[in-house]
Amino acid sequence: MKRRNFIELLTVTGGAVVTASLVNLPAKALAEVKSSTTAKGQESLTADVVIIGGGLGGFAAAMAALRNNQTVILTEETDWLGGQITSQGVPPDEHMWIETHGGTQLYRDFRTAVREYYKRNYPLTAEAKNDPVLNPGKGTVSRLCHEPRVAVAVLNDMLAPYISSKKLVLLLEHKIQSADAKGNKVNSVMVKELRSGKMKLLTAPYFVDATELGDLLPLTGTEFITGTESKKQTNELHAPEKANPNSNQAFTMCFAIDYVPGERHVIEKPRDYEFWAKHVPDLEPAWAGKLLAWHYSDPRTLKPKSLGFDPEGRPTGDLLNLFNYRKIINKDNFKKGTYKGDITIVNWPQNDYMLGNLVGASEKDFNKHVDSAKQLSLSLLYWMQTEAPRPDGGKGWPGIRLRKDIMGTEDGLAKYPYIRESRRIKAVFTVLEEHVGFENRATVAKTNKPTAAHFYDSVGTGYYHIDLHPSSDRVNYVDFPSLPFQIPLGALLPVRMENLIPANKNIGTTHITNGCFRLHPVEWNIGESAGLLITFAKNKNVLPRAVRENKELLKEFQQFIGSEGVEISWPKK
Repeated sequence: MKRRNFIELLTVTGGAVVTASLVNLPAKALAEVKSSTTAKGQESLTADVVIIGGGLGGFAAAMAALRNNQTVILTEETDWLGGQITSQGVPPDEHMWIETHGGTQLYRDFRTAVREYYKRNYPLTAEAKNDPVLNPGKGTVSRLCHEPRVAVAVLNDMLAPYISSKKLVLLLEHKIQSADAKGNKVNSVMVKELRSGKMKLLTAPYFVDATELGDLLPLTGTEFITGTESKKQTNELHAPEKANPNSNQAFTMCFAIDYVPGERHVIEKPRDYEFWAKHVPDLEPAWAGKLLAWHYSDPRTLKPKSLGFDPEGRPTGDLLNLFNYRKIINKDNFKKGTYKGDITIVNWPQNDYMLGNLVGASEKDFNKHVDSAKQLSLSLLYWMQTEAPRPDGGKGWPGIRLRKDIMGTEDGLAKYPYIRESRRIKAVFTVLEEHVGFENRATVAKTNKPTAAHFYDSVGTGYYHIDLHPSSDRVNYVDFPSLPFQIPLGALLPVRMENLIPANKNIGTTHITNGCFRLHPVEWNIGESAGLLITFAKNKNVLPRAVRENKELLKEFQQFIGSEGVEISWPKK
């Protein structure tokens, strides 16, 4: 649907609605972000929306608000926007239909812009340059495997006009420290500039928690859940008998490598190499043996499964060649001599860190676990360079090279851990396995050809199989089929807080359903819909929950987001 100006959609529908009574709610959008100085000498910034977290959800929320004439303050802990696709180093995990549907138009515009960036700036072959669905790396995980830096460039370009016009203040390398919340409302938040230590006070009528771990939730007193729910609580087929709030998915410190035959790029032996070289994950059901090996537990069956690895491109038979899985540069796409070898991202079972939980961790424990995870990733690299078994019977590939430049860090590892699980709001509506899981849905619907539950309040679509990596409390993979699903508005609404909206992995899902809601295009859709919800509620002078509670208002909102390029249903077959 063609996007229209927001004003064109503001028609009076009648019906009772809940009137907003938010702190400092302006009658109309601010012309630009306002700056002042507090009594304590701190800088104070005021906008229509404050978004904490510059990952894909936070970015999409910002874009949705900005293009509808709202002013935005957007913060990000690292110096790169983009979260999992950039600072965490993970190429897009997407479904097979993403080129045409099952995501927002803005997300597809971003993907197109990534391809155009390569075509405009890189020495591509004629064939690659003319390929409308160019995959720079030809990685098998996605139809668009690309470098983190290219995504950063594209995201920055998309925000540039709003920064120039002072509609947006972008605060990179700023971390949330505290929040002032009274009753059901957030009044302000305090962020720290990580380099200088200076504090900034941020105020707005609305706040978006787009952090990777749901950091605003405890700071604002917003009710939340962590870890796994029990079968008794959710009646989900794959839920455990006992709830465990400390059981969250493993995180990963990703890194990039290439391979230069005949050269030696072996790193210094990592500090904790001896530990990781011998380590066998203590999981239930049992892992397949040592972690640093070309095998793992099959996610579906949990039986030992062999993996292939050959950076020289030789066939690995029926085995998945890990080197090709998340390959972000394939030298054959570029003019001869541009690259010495292909470049790939290492985000594999072998560097999933299972020995610590980041959700709710103190700063000291967070740093300790991240440091240990870095040692695991470096140990995997050293093992590949020196001891990993080769198809020809030899050991190690000394020509494997750590590409520090790809991640933009001194140690070559991603700027931030790849987070798979967060605190989750206690929501007005919670997505359960019976809504999106194939087997559970088939049981509920009493059919062997089920479709996902229909949500009358849908604000988006998505799809990914339910993919839960081993947990921080000894639970092995949980992985099973899901169905193309809708994103319910109720999952974006906290049960009590009125002006805080989630925009990441912190929406109203369970531990189980988080497994299909946590990937790139879904996070983007959640964020974009969150930004549009705030815009709509603010212009209507109602609370966000009123949009869902009033049938006519909900219909109008869904028409609005449809005009903005957000799909709320899957095409009929």
